[in-house]
Amino acid sequence: MLTVNWLFLDMNSFFASVEQQVQPSLRGKPVAVVPVMTHRTCCIAASYEAREYGVRTGTNVGEARKACPQLSLVLANHEKYIRIHHQIIAAVETVLPVEKICSIDEMVCRISPHQRSLHDALALAGQVKQAITSQVGSHLRCSIGLATNRFLAKVASNMQKPDGLVSITQNELPYKLYRLSLRDLPGIAHGMLARLNNRGIYSVQQLCNLSRENMADVWQSVLGEQWWCWLRGDDYADIPTHRRTVGHSHVLAPEFRTDLGARGVLVRLIHKAASRLRRLGYWTRRMKLSLSYQFGWPKWHAVAYLSRCQDTPSMLRAFEELWSQRPPGGIPLKVGIVLWDFASDSNTSLPLFAEERRNLRATKAMDAINESVGPNSVYFASMHEAREQAPMRIAFTHIPDITAESEGHR
Repeated sequence: MLTVNWLFLDMNSFFASVEQQVQPSLRGKPVAVVPVMTHRTCCIAASYEAREYGVRTGTNVGEARKACPQLSLVLANHEKYIRIHHQIIAAVETVLPVEKICSIDEMVCRISPHQRSLHDALALAGQVKQAITSQVGSHLRCSIGLATNRFLAKVASNMQKPDGLVSITQNELPYKLYRLSLRDLPGIAHGMLARLNNRGIYSVQQLCNLSRENMADVWQSVLGEQWWCWLRGDDYADIPTHRRTVGHSHVLAPEFRTDLGARGVLVRLIHKAASRLRRLGYWTRRMKLSLSYQFGWPKWHAVAYLSRCQDTPSMLRAFEELWSQRPPGGIPLKVGIVLWDFASDSNTSLPLFAEERRNLRATKAMDAINESVGPNSVYFASMHEAREQAPMRIAFTHIPDITAESEGHR
């Protein structure tokens, strides 16, 4: 009997489809979602109607307008997308439990043993699609992949879009994969593709024909052995990963393209990064600031070496020292912050010095008030002028908590 273990769900053109769902006037029309209303930015999502004109994620808005003069531009509303995301999860879970949220538009479900026959799994997939349509919106479509492991289920979900349903069973391996390109496999981006090509591997068939030892040699890690098992349909467990960085960046609005404006927005980003670090249960020892300028002016960046900390005041103190070292001149365009070199709560002792302990208590008290009363109800005065800047954004694998990271001041 043909069986599958996993169901992978990928929402099609998610941001643009949400806008078409909530705005009936956009249905059936080419739509692009943008971060700001300017022709100098890029599309962050495009509807399938827009894709017929060559408009894709990453297409410059000016070029998109030329290719599709009737294109409707919609300003991104990330809080809306997160709320719809949670509605979709709830709808899917009326059919089967969600095992893991992979991103804002992707999730994976483990199929229970008594439903793993291909016939039953295909029926489950149909029920999932119907649940999303009836409970969330008829203009939200998804592609579903079924396979014996999560990796191949994701591959299958990408093989037919939009509104696809593809299965990859054990008896079809590896031949069903041969028609794909190497870039169709999740995890093979430009750098990995170049590495494979340097080894004389140009096709998925060549990749599948590698031995376990050769695969490990190509990846230079145990990940190669994991790939060898995945491509053969084995349900090989994921290798545990650890978060390496927490960061935020923001393109400055025109009125904030001054030293004072850039400073205020950076302070806002430090507040966001520090709050996120505490929610994740990490402490940091490194903080990097970056500042890009208009008109080709050289980029500035600097690194602060911190005592192990997770409180906002310590980071703000380090920020002030770095900020005073920046070179004069230039019109700021984009700012960013990255925290790294982490230790978990369980592996970190409380600070020894009384002032550091007070800072930590004050910061956690501020977190508790904001969680109870509303985001940004309490904040340090240095971010006051920029409190509306650097709004919530959705990264590929990080979905913000809308109760803790709101765009507006309340």
